[in-house]
Amino acid sequence: MSQSATASDAPRVTEPKTRGRGLTKRALRPILMLGGILVVAVGSGAYWLNGGRYVSVDDAYVRAAKQVLSTDVSGIVMDIPVREGQRVEKGQILLRLEPRKFEIAVAGATAARNGIVSTLNAMKLEYQRMLHDVEVKSAQVEADQANHDRLVGLVRGGGVTRAEYDNIRFQLVANKKAVEALKVTAAVQLARLGGNPDVDVRKMSDYLQAQAHLDEAQRQLDRTVIHAPFAGIVTQVESIQPGMYLAAATAAFGLISDERIWVEANPKETELTHVRPGNPVTVTVDTYPGRRWNAVVESIAPNSGSEFSILPAQNTSGNWVKVVQRIPVRIRIERTADEPPLRAGMSVIATIDTGHKRTLRDIY
Repeated sequence: MSQSATASDAPRVTEPKTRGRGLTKRALRPILMLGGILVVAVGSGAYWLNGGRYVSVDDAYVRAAKQVLSTDVSGIVMDIPVREGQRVEKGQILLRLEPRKFEIAVAGATAARNGIVSTLNAMKLEYQRMLHDVEVKSAQVEADQANHDRLVGLVRGGGVTRAEYDNIRFQLVANKKAVEALKVTAAVQLARLGGNPDVDVRKMSDYLQAQAHLDEAQRQLDRTVIHAPFAGIVTQVESIQPGMYLAAATAAFGLISDERIWVEANPKETELTHVRPGNPVTVTVDTYPGRRWNAVVESIAPNSGSEFSILPAQNTSGNWVKVVQRIPVRIRIERTADEPPLRAGMSVIATIDTGHKRTLRDIY
């Protein structure tokens, strides 16, 4: 009797709990479904609103100021006081050519210039001598004129012969002509002095030409020594050895700056809508996983990368296909002393924060 009563009572005790649990599940199901949809909608909206803020560019590389070192004079390589991979300071000597022939050229040009100075000074003294000759000859003319005037009266009275008078008369005419000739010669000499008898020879054309030749010889002598134009690291030094003949304008070796370093990114033109100079940038380098550099957009090129290519795009043909262009962006890296070295050509991923947030107006 008690067992049957217990068995019959069990369903009545558990039945309300089972029914209530089923009702709870049925009530939560639409709430969870709507909540999930709401979460997805909110997340999608937040993603959409911030979707145009960041521009990530993986087509970016480390760039550095670099220069191929050469000189415009030819000569034998005498000394290379640097080694491959050495860091050098600005103005440090990198290469010397044998200077002997250039020193001889300087000595010859110096002698030629000094000779010109002596010649020009002699011309000035010669002009002064010519003026003295004019004065002497003019005095002689005055004496001849006086004798002539005195003999005019005597020849009429028979005091002197006609021959003596003619000699004085012809001598007077000849001396007058000589004075005129001396004056012309002096004028020519004055013209050679530029019209100024006291001219500074260092301002005369002959001197300036000689000085120019000396300056060129000295310049070539100075170019036998190659100095570092900026601080950096030398490379490809082994391509040049002492004793080799280095022709003018031939590349000796390279110098890459370890201070003037930047990142060159090439985003698509469609990604530059909100990119502006001054935007903050986060830079990661493939060589150093997990390390980030703070940077800033320094400038945006006014042209696409293909504008200066050897074969730029030609859009005049009938089979033109539109291709999205890439615009170079220069990014300045904010470097610190404890950071690992950045080398030119390293691959970089640059993420630009434009600060732009989308609004509902962007839908229309």
